[in-house]
Amino acid sequence: MTPAVTAAVLLAAVTHASWNAIAHKITDKLVAFTLILAGGVLIGLVIAPFAALPAAGAWPYLIASALIHLVYVVLLMTSFRLGDFGQAYPLARGTAPLVVTVFAAFFADEVPDRWGAAGIALACAGLTGVAVWGLRGHRPDWAAIGAAVATGLSIAAYTVVDGLGVRASGTSLGYTAWLMVIQGLAVPAYAVWRWRGATPAVLRPSAALGLFGALLSVSAYGLVLWAQTRAELAPIAALRESSIIVGAAIGAVFFKERFGGPRIAAAGLLVVGIGLMLHTG
Repeated sequence: MTPAVTAAVLLAAVTHASWNAIAHKITDKLVAFTLILAGGVLIGLVIAPFAALPAAGAWPYLIASALIHLVYVVLLMTSFRLGDFGQAYPLARGTAPLVVTVFAAFFADEVPDRWGAAGIALACAGLTGVAVWGLRGHRPDWAAIGAAVATGLSIAAYTVVDGLGVRASGTSLGYTAWLMVIQGLAVPAYAVWRWRGATPAVLRPSAALGLFGALLSVSAYGLVLWAQTRAELAPIAALRESSIIVGAAIGAVFFKERFGGPRIAAAGLLVVGIGLMLHTG
């Protein structure tokens, strides 16, 4: 992982945590994800004419990814509805890197060396620590925990599918644009069917915030897709989930959720893990 790839993924982590915080802040989750996904469709349509068309071999991955992303959005909406942001976000994101490591070894023949494996393990330990600290002092809400973990599994699935797809596409920008268009249609279409003529009135109060979230979302995933063409999937997945630390800080500052010393220690583990992953480069 070169410094440019590392910087891109870390920037993606910050923008990702930020758009997730916006989605959590908007009370009606269907409103939030309708605006974010519809905004992504518009951005994708603007980008597509200026980007190369993905190669034919990438389209099966695009379709599969769009379906997995639909499952992911439903699960993410559910986890945000059931749990605190500082709990749901770390659990969802922290589940993914280890699963991506296994999937990448099996499907992409990317087996990390001992430094990479140690770094991924330490990073995941830190991410898990951030999530578990969010449960302290509360009776576990198993429905919320289950939704968040299931969200993490869906993240792992689309991470590997898109990693293979963007490499087959020959164009990370074109792949990003068309993925935004394809994956973003279902939820807004359902929302329009549900609200019918009241759709503009329902969306208007949150429109500016939601569309800003869309811009952050597209930027975050576009950076990750570009990085996946230049480095292995597992370390990118682990590094990307440093967004959990950003998410925990956002939860503490804006949603008045606890951060605390153990989360600082967990962040330290994450930093050490990232250092070990970069050692492999």
